[in-house]
Amino acid sequence: QVRLAESGGGSVQAGGSLRLSCAASGSISGLRLMAWYRQAPGKQRDLVASITAGGFTNYAESVRGRFTISRDNAKNTLYLQMNSLKAEDTAVFYCYLVTWGQNYWGQGTQVTVSS
Repeated sequence: QVRLAESGGGSVQAGGSLRLSCAASGSISGLRLMAWYRQAPGKQRDLVASITAGGFTNYAESVRGRFTISRDNAKNTLYLQMNSLKAEDTAVFYCYLVTWGQNYWGQGTQVTVSS
């Protein structure tokens, strides 16, 4: 069983920065991809950024140039560095892990950006 634990969320003013972390524990076999999703109130859960096992990254257009996804393989930890935050970035951010057999979600961490 794989568990994902996000941390680093909080409240920040527009223009500020936050760094989210997602620690993966358990038996991780056949990792394919890790990603960050977010869900604002009343909206669907959308992809923010992803990184494949080979290190290829992909970003939503709305965050490209402001957010950076990275992974520490030794620590089994995924990161999301968020700079130049905007009020519209306010959402619950979820960590997501895909293996060859299953997909896993974290419990989410709240990010609130005030203008």
